[in-house]
Amino acid sequence: MTSTISVRGQTVVPTIIRKRYNITPKTRLEWLDDGHSITVVPIPSDPITALRGFLKGTDLSPALLKYRAEERRHGR
Repeated sequence: MTSTISVRGQTVVPTIIRKRYNITPKTRLEWLDDGHSITVVPIPSDPITALRGFLKGTDLSPALLKYRAEERRHGR
């Protein structure tokens, strides 16, 4: 999909993309530039709610215990 930049620096997000990612009026977009490409990421209106359940089923205990053991070894 392509879009064109207007003389005012604006562009249109294609309908299929807006629907897929629930981009509505007032949705904020984050523009990420890594020097080679640009990535546009919609920012949820409530980021905490959007992340609810994101790590469900992930057991973080072993990683936390390992991190704490390393911290103790380094005397922090």
